[in-house]
Amino acid sequence: MKEAQSLISKIHEKGNRFITEQLNASGTEGLVPSHGDILAVLYFNGKSTMKDIADKIHRTRPTVTVLVDKLEKLGFVQREKSDTDNRVTYIVPTQKALDFKPIFEKISKELNKLLYKNLTEEEAQTLDKLLKKML
Repeated sequence: MKEAQSLISKIHEKGNRFITEQLNASGTEGLVPSHGDILAVLYFNGKSTMKDIADKIHRTRPTVTVLVDKLEKLGFVQREKSDTDNRVTYIVPTQKALDFKPIFEKISKELNKLLYKNLTEEEAQTLDKLLKKML
């Protein structure tokens, strides 16, 4: 019963391998699976602060900073100062990120099909509920 962490790790590895293969097949260079969490936040919320991103993806701010720096170098995001508070910097998706969104959504959809293929709808809902409870 204590093998949950091992199983989750193996599922994570399988998912990352699939994402990497799909990114390569789509001709997308430089992105890695860990960038997907940040892009998902930006696609859903639009511009976001580093703190907001870190909180939503359950990563430390220094980790998010490294990932955002790479996304910025790749042209997927840019930093934008707040109009009302100079201490606040937003991370904003660029046109390149918006153009990539259909590929992102296709990979996400295919990954979910792969992960849930042997589960009934009820089992999938239960699994999601239990994993959220563990988090």
